[in-house]
Amino acid sequence: MGHIASDKDRLLARVRRIAGQVAAIEKAIAGDAGCAAVLHQVAGVRGAIGGLMDGLIEDHLREHVAHPDLTDAERRAGAEELIAVVRRYAR
Repeated sequence: MGHIASDKDRLLARVRRIAGQVAAIEKAIAGDAGCAAVLHQVAGVRGAIGGLMDGLIEDHLREHVAHPDLTDAERRAGAEELIAVVRRYAR
């Protein structure tokens, strides 16, 4: 996964922001924050995770399915990997 390695710093920063958002939810629940506040925080995390997933799917498609240097077998393998991930994500 060379494309992930090349974007590692950006991806790690994004994951750390999401971890911070999750920690804020834990703190809000522990501090008896109102339902609406917690729901908004959870919605924000869901959006952040969705955005991360969208970016990773796009990168996978570009590098493992649509890249012009790939063989047909590599494209099929990349597509099958993505299908498995999308099915699991959609559950």
